[in-house]
Formats: sequence, structure tokens, C-alpha cells
Amino acid sequence: MDLVEVLPNRLHMLRFPIGQAYLWQDGEALTLVDSGNVESAAEIEGAIRSLGLDPGRLERIVLTHCHGDHIGAAGELAARWDARVLAHRLDAPVIRGELPVPEPVLLDWEVPLYEHALTVVPGASPTPVDGELEDGDVLDFGDGAHVVHAPGHTDGSIGVHLPRHGVLFTGDCVAAVGPLMLGVFNVDRARAIDSFHRLAALAPSVACFGHGDPLTSDTAAALAKAAAETTT
Repeated sequence: MDLVEVLPNRLHMLRFPIGQAYLWQDGEALTLVDSGNVESAAEIEGAIRSLGLDPGRLERIVLTHCHGDHIGAAGELAARWDARVLAHRLDAPVIRGELPVPEPVLLDWEVPLYEHALTVVPGASPTPVDGELEDGDVLDFGDGAHVVHAPGHTDGSIGVHLPRHGVLFTGDCVAAVGPLMLGVFNVDRARAIDSFHRLAALAPSVACFGHGDPLTSDTAAALAKAAAETTT
């Protein structure tokens, strides 16, 4: 795992072989956005300690959607450090193991990528969800973190927008692996494109993706351009 500073003393990316999570600091209080796969808990705790921070100050884990490379370590971390796990109402039953992970509708070129992903991302264990989120909810971190429902990748995918800091977490709605683009493996591509436009319209100065390096320069313009160029 790589630990990458995005904003000094505020935001770090935790990059795994597949996917990534983000650690937000409000002083000593910590929030994790996504949690890597089921084998990632020890590495996340080690990264927190390497920053001189206490994992016991982890207050919440916000899950952008229900896939195993995003939710995997949430249950273990939450149980160990008494953090609350938060996810959108529509993905919460999947995260809890009450419903199966939804199957994506794949484009032809996505099929081999998806088959490979199934072999390298371990399945996630059922994870309790302490709070079910809705569009427009405001969470108590980052001076007000706004939940933005961004369906399409999954029904309950969300973005998390910190308007006072100009930071947007897109989950897998947007990806930056190569060119900035719509994320892959969507259950509803048309809705995902609509969500891409909605997130781009927030015009953040920093965008943090589920896959690919964060965007910190000319971010709003790049998102707007990529969204405008994305078609069905």
C-alpha cells in the first residue's frame, strides 16, 4: 500500500493494488472514505500511525458504494475502533450481506477487465451499516460533508462533497486510470453518465477517485470536459 499526501495535514490517499481509500483529518478526529479490501485493515492502521495519528480517533467510515474493494476492511476497523459505518440506503443491504452484489451491464471491452478483477479482489464479509444515507445529508466532518447520490455504478453509489475545502470524493462514478473518464462496470450506464455530470457540476478544486490519482490542478475544467465528452 502507498500513502500519498493530497492536502497537507488534511487529506491522504491510501493506494492499494486495486482501488484506494482516503483519510480525512479534522485535527485529531479522523474519517475514512472507503476502506480497501478485506485484507487491508492492518495496512490502514499502520498508515494512520505512520502519520502520528491514533486509529482510536477514527470516528466514521463512509462507503461510496458496495463493492468489495471499497468496503472490505470497514467491518474490522469499525469493530476495533468503534467507528460508525455509513452508506447509502440502497447499497446498505448489499454491504450487510442481505442482498447480492448487483451484476454490472458490461460493454464488450469491459468483459476481460471485469473477469480479471473477479480473480484479484477478495470478497467482502457482511458488514454492519450504522447509518443509512440519503442525497443531501450533511455529515459532521470536513466542515460539512454533503452526500451526493450518484447512481449508475451501483444503485446506491454516492459522491461526498466538502464545499468549504473544494474537495469531492467521486467513488467509482469517475476514474482517472489513464484519461479522466466514466468509471467502468456500471449497472446502469445512462444513470452513471447523468451522475458524472452532476458531480462535475460541483466544480471542485480537488477530486478524489476510487481508481486513479487525485486531480488537484484545473480540476473543475477537466471534470466538465470529460463529462461533456462522455456519451452512451
